[in-house]
Amino acid sequence: MDFQSVFPVWTQLNTAQKNRILGSLITRTFRKGGLIHNGNMDCTGLLLVKSGQLRAYILSDEGREITLYRLFDMDMCLFSASCMIRSLQFEISIEAEKDTELWIIPSEIYKQLMDESAPVANYTNELMASRFSDVMWLMEQVMWKSLDKRLAAFLLEESAIEGSSELKTTHEIIANHLGSHREVITRMLRYFQNEGWVKLSRGTVILLDKDRLRSLADA
Repeated sequence: MDFQSVFPVWTQLNTAQKNRILGSLITRTFRKGGLIHNGNMDCTGLLLVKSGQLRAYILSDEGREITLYRLFDMDMCLFSASCMIRSLQFEISIEAEKDTELWIIPSEIYKQLMDESAPVANYTNELMASRFSDVMWLMEQVMWKSLDKRLAAFLLEESAIEGSSELKTTHEIIANHLGSHREVITRMLRYFQNEGWVKLSRGTVILLDKDRLRSLADA
């Protein structure tokens, strides 16, 4: 698998533009837990996930995190290059949730392509709209859905991502995803355990009754 086969508008670029990308393209590998970008850093560039999994999140003044969206194989992250679009002022951090290999297009190169190529500009606008949709969906969940329902939905989503009912995670990690406190998540998970929906052990949450969790999440 090479960059040319997965970059969405590759075939719509001319030879000079293709050579410009390939001549500036950076390949980086990040270990699980590694910080790739944070809101206080200079523009990292446009990220394309070759393999692995990323988490984009924001940090409150009190130090609480909340996950905005995840990125998987072949997903592209625009907000890591937000400096090239003046109207975007996001203090977003991006970390590797798993060992991840990335292609990085430097911001100045991608900005040139946007200025020159209508397909690149159109794709960028579509990508931006999709990410804003993710963020708006999250805001609706936080504002209108109770934390127990969000927790149930999160556990089901994690199970689908990992392909397993046994989740290797901690209460602190779950709290960071949901923008909550570890103590609150612990109380809720213990309630789920008392109801027979999950089983808890150190660093592990096992889903025992996905149907009940789904009913709660969808309520």
